[in-house]
Amino acid sequence: MFRKIMDSTRRTTVAEPGWQVGLVWVVFPLLGAALLFGVELISGWVAALEWAPAQGIFRLISSIPSPWDTVAALGAGVLGGLFISLLAAVERLRVEVADDHVELARDDHDHAYDRGAISGVFVEGKQLVLLGVDGGELARETSDLRASDLEEAFRAHGYPWLPGDPHAAEYRRWIEGVPGLPVGAEPLLKARSRALRDDKKDDAADLRAELARLGVVVRDEKKRQFWRTTGR
Repeated sequence: MFRKIMDSTRRTTVAEPGWQVGLVWVVFPLLGAALLFGVELISGWVAALEWAPAQGIFRLISSIPSPWDTVAALGAGVLGGLFISLLAAVERLRVEVADDHVELARDDHDHAYDRGAISGVFVEGKQLVLLGVDGGELARETSDLRASDLEEAFRAHGYPWLPGDPHAAEYRRWIEGVPGLPVGAEPLLKARSRALRDDKKDDAADLRAELARLGVVVRDEKKRQFWRTTGR
């Protein structure tokens, strides 16, 4: 299901295959067009129902003369589908494993990690995690890549593949005022809680990096934060 490429420079790439990437750009626009075309077909009927919600929208749609109502519905559906496909492309992760480094690429953002800085690799749910030598996390990236493909790639280059998080028992749920946090971590966790609540992924990622510099590792479960400290 996923593409794995070994080249002559001893690099293995794990990524979604080209046919699957192309399919996303085709399927979502078609689904969007079909959905809005269906809405356009029933708009007149729904607009006549006094109890139906959002009648103003359906009346507006049904007031558009033919064939422009159909053209507008199909066009808006295709554009909406293309937007979803673009979001999927931005979130798509590519993992390149070499003997001396690991590169994680998403859209136009690449992060490379030296082999000597990585003490272990594991998958937790849909997240690929690289552990540092101090017990902290160098990276925690979400993707749809298969764990078996990732394990094969990392093992092929001699990286220590772990069956799970060796620090899982150390995490504690963050509650405001909880003792044991390093100085400066509490306001960062508060800000990160707000970022998670507002679905601001970039802000949450930046705050995770700030916490890592203080020796705090954060794991999220349904917008709840769990934390532990590293051995630094």
